[in-house]
Amino acid sequence: MLFWFLFILLLGLATYLMVQRSVAHITRTPVWLLWLVLMTPAFLLSGWTLIYGAKPPPPPGLILWSVFVCTVLYWMLFQWGRQAPRDTQTDEAQTQASESPPTIQPTPEPMVRPIELTEETQLRNCFPWSVYYVQNIEYRPQSVICRGQLRTKASNAYQQIKANIEAQFGDRFLLIFQEGFNGKPFFVLVPNTQAAKQTNPGRNQERLTRPGLALVLLAATLLTTTLVGVENTGVTLPPIWDIGSLFKLLSNRDVLFKGLPYALGLMTILGIHELGHYLTAKFYKIRSTLPYFIPVPFFLGTFGAFIQMRSPIPNRKALFDISIAGPIAGFVATLPLLIWGLAHSDVVSLTEKTGLLNPDALNPKYSILLALLSKLALGSQLTAKSALDLHPVAVAGFLGLIVTALNLMPVGQLDGGHIVHAMFGQRIAIVIGQIARVLLLLLSLVREEFLVWAIILLFMPLIDEPALNDVTELDNQRDVWGLLAMALLIVIILPLPQAIANFLQI
Repeated sequence: MLFWFLFILLLGLATYLMVQRSVAHITRTPVWLLWLVLMTPAFLLSGWTLIYGAKPPPPPGLILWSVFVCTVLYWMLFQWGRQAPRDTQTDEAQTQASESPPTIQPTPEPMVRPIELTEETQLRNCFPWSVYYVQNIEYRPQSVICRGQLRTKASNAYQQIKANIEAQFGDRFLLIFQEGFNGKPFFVLVPNTQAAKQTNPGRNQERLTRPGLALVLLAATLLTTTLVGVENTGVTLPPIWDIGSLFKLLSNRDVLFKGLPYALGLMTILGIHELGHYLTAKFYKIRSTLPYFIPVPFFLGTFGAFIQMRSPIPNRKALFDISIAGPIAGFVATLPLLIWGLAHSDVVSLTEKTGLLNPDALNPKYSILLALLSKLALGSQLTAKSALDLHPVAVAGFLGLIVTALNLMPVGQLDGGHIVHAMFGQRIAIVIGQIARVLLLLLSLVREEFLVWAIILLFMPLIDEPALNDVTELDNQRDVWGLLAMALLIVIILPLPQAIANFLQI
């Protein structure tokens, strides 16, 4: 009981700091009121525990309705105070410009100069009054902010003004089109340092990618994941610094083959995930590195893989496609591996040690999708009193589901954060990310395995990197794909409802 209330206290403090940091400067609604609305479900659970104890679970309706009502109320209160005072619009533009990624707002270069006052007439001529009527121009050390009224479609305005800027100033600038917190779009000109480097042959060109490093990290990750796979089969490994003993152990073909199914399965899923990002970035002619794996000699054997994009994303369409390509590609690779692994897993009895993170006795009902796939692969072998002793390939597939769900969380610079940003714009994406963090914290009250996720998301910024044209909206087809991605997230992380479990007889 004491641990519960300490947890609620820490949750309340974290939530208050989260609200104060992320949305206090966007809305005039008092922070304490937003915090109180977000914490109401946790307070209701605490009151239930205080009155009835920890044994009888609270009614599902109490949790669901409180979360639904508080989410709607939070949104209404946020919108009620969202419109900023007029005298803070300039500060917001400066703040938003300072939060752009390094590739969009690069560090000062000696040969790059911003717009001079004598060039202001040329600049104003780039904005026809029938397209975008410029009302004021703000000069910053490394940017120029043009504010005014949009008179035509956002996509047409960006293309026409971009062409005008290039005609007047060549490739000196990158043109950014963003929506302010007051809902009005504005243009930002920043120096194009990549073009400056290309015109200066005496300056050393930055190496985009290092294939040798990528191969070394790939081999190292294959080694560490194989070691973890061997250890998961019950083989005791020597210390990591005892290289001779490790080499002798891995030289045994039987021992090596025990760890390879897990290693190859997990690395295939992670590699295809990153290749989805990489190939889509190449399609949009965005400079990006090869996938780099991160080897670690413990835990899962790897902390995943990543690519780096060295040029700005042109528009929200490209942002959406690049972001969703990774999780979709990884999920497509996960499905056959997971189904095959589940079909070759052993069915064991439910015990007190059964949990979400125990591959020797995994309760498939902790995830809607996992339960459905388990029933598909095992059929009548799976009953209401069954748990799973996962095959190594199934362990890799299950981790693939977790990686997909974690990346689809609609927060900040995760793939899901990029997706909701592309779908709804940066302002609404910040609110969605805030709600997602709170909901995951509440879910961790029921499933403690999500607590680590919730803590990680607490320290993740909600501000996402903007595209150059960050105003033009997506088409309906991409909106549907985005909603399907969020639905995939839900069926992975939510437990199987009892009604569906009874229907499936599990």
